[in-house]
Amino acid sequence: MERLDYRQLVQKVIHQHATEQSEQDVEATEIVFDTERDRYLLLYVGWRDEERIHGCPIHVDIKDGKIWIQRDFTEVGIANQFLEFGVPKTDIVLGFRAPYVRQFTGFAIA
Repeated sequence: MERLDYRQLVQKVIHQHATEQSEQDVEATEIVFDTERDRYLLLYVGWRDEERIHGCPIHVDIKDGKIWIQRDFTEVGIANQFLEFGVPKTDIVLGFRAPYVRQFTGFAIA
């Protein structure tokens, strides 16, 4: 079986979430892909009236051939999306969970 291209897959998932934003929020949506260091982010940066918007709902790294989910503020959970695309649980690390808790998640420990 051919190995999945994790870089391409992570970029696809982030693009999907970026395009799901309302028209008002699209202006504040930024996608950051650092393919040299394998860091991928979805950011919200801008202003809504007098309120500053700055947040990172999705942050994913690829380390040692595994997808590390560092931050996931999505409703469906991007780990579930990766599973649907065929990524095995052993290649997904929930980096936002404490190392001692990861053993109970069913995903990779590190």
